[in-house]
Amino acid sequence: MNRPARTPALHVEVLDGLGAIDRGAWDALANPADLAFDPFLSWDWLEALEASFSVAPETGWAPQHLLLRDDGGGLIGALPLYLKGHSYGEYVFDHAWADALHRAGGRYYPKLLSAVPFTPVTGRRLLASTEPARAGLLAGALSLAAKQRVSSLHVNFLPENEAREAVGEGLLARTGVQFHWENQGYASFEGFLDTLSSQKRKSIRRERARAMEGITIEQIHGGDLTQHDWDAFFACYQDTGARKWGSPYLNRAFFGLIGARMAARIVMFVAKRDGRIIAAALNFIGGDRLLGRYWGRLEDQPFLHFELCYYRAIDLAIALGLARVEAGAQGEHKLARGYAPVPTWSAHWIAHAGLRGAVAHYLKAESPAMAEEIEQLAQHTPFRRGEAKDASGDAT
Repeated sequence: MNRPARTPALHVEVLDGLGAIDRGAWDALANPADLAFDPFLSWDWLEALEASFSVAPETGWAPQHLLLRDDGGGLIGALPLYLKGHSYGEYVFDHAWADALHRAGGRYYPKLLSAVPFTPVTGRRLLASTEPARAGLLAGALSLAAKQRVSSLHVNFLPENEAREAVGEGLLARTGVQFHWENQGYASFEGFLDTLSSQKRKSIRRERARAMEGITIEQIHGGDLTQHDWDAFFACYQDTGARKWGSPYLNRAFFGLIGARMAARIVMFVAKRDGRIIAAALNFIGGDRLLGRYWGRLEDQPFLHFELCYYRAIDLAIALGLARVEAGAQGEHKLARGYAPVPTWSAHWIAHAGLRGAVAHYLKAESPAMAEEIEQLAQHTPFRRGEAKDASGDAT
């Protein structure tokens, strides 16, 4: 029987916004000193989404964050959680599941989702240091799902260990794929290129040259960004977001808050033509990784997206000694640019027995197919395989 687990020694509170909890108390759970810092789990980031009304009941994201306390009232866990009225901004696609339940006469929305809104970046979701506390958070979320009579509970972009723990609590695991660049101790971008096949080296050099035709590119750290820079970036973000999604998820107020709160972790690449910003890419430094988040452009320029979002990110990661670059969701085109496939995980609980069975059957077939796809994609990375090089450094 698929029912919420019970943990009587633990007590769950539900918050309708991060403003109801002390910043330090949340961050002590989200980013403890012994773990790599995750900017997207921080109070500064999540609360900015709410304070700017990018995340709100009116936008289909009603905060329902869980706090877990022990019998003595000590805070031992937290779970970022939202009551969702749609499936937009999640990057783990369940529209087919929603359609199936609607066709069967059921109601898929609202549902509960644990995730960082609009952010397909793997990170802890069960913010607790012990497995019993993490199990308590899942039990609390499942109990809330039952109490609110929602169709389902989803936990997106969680680490593999948390996905395994979620399966132990009765959730269904799902695997996806992203493309990340791994730093193998390169001293320079040219050092990275030297590990690629000659054809790919030449192709990337051509792309970078074409991207730079008639423009200049600046790297601006958060503390040096002006309001004009942010306004120009937002104009780029709006233009591209409107074309990709119909309506951008984030507003100017959000970027104002993040720019003020998290300047030390921000790096923006801006492309200018005749002194005017025509494109920009916003990155965040978290732990040992560079996280590319938002980009936009006002003018077409061949290969400029690759230059700002992929190649400049590699340059910066090498300069800072970061272990990897995560440049967003999907994108097999990243393969040719040195980004390799890596698995991502999500976990799902569905109340409706018929839909739960159908999804379980689907995932039983999808999971090995996804593992095979990742293995096959890995065979198409651009790295050299036993090539001999001539005196110029290119393969013969």
